[in-house]
Amino acid sequence: MHPINDREYLKICAEIAKIMSVSLSSAKKKVEIQISKKGCNDIEAKRKVAREVLEFCIKNEGNKLSSSKILDKLMESLTNEDNFLTED
Repeated sequence: MHPINDREYLKICAEIAKIMSVSLSSAKKKVEIQISKKGCNDIEAKRKVAREVLEFCIKNEGNKLSSSKILDKLMESLTNEDNFLTED
């Protein structure tokens, strides 16, 4: 798939990247995967798919399912293991 250099499309992808706490290229890749699944060819259809992904991200942001929130939760230590250290 050829890279899309449409300003509005890139703006939508940048908003997706901000919400998901990922790089712009990762956000574009997620959108491009959806575009290829739907078989879109013109730029308007590609913008529509990008808006759909953005709406999905906004909806899930309310549930606090962003990757940074999940990572923060995974990195919390248990209270009884705060000072635990393993040696290699």
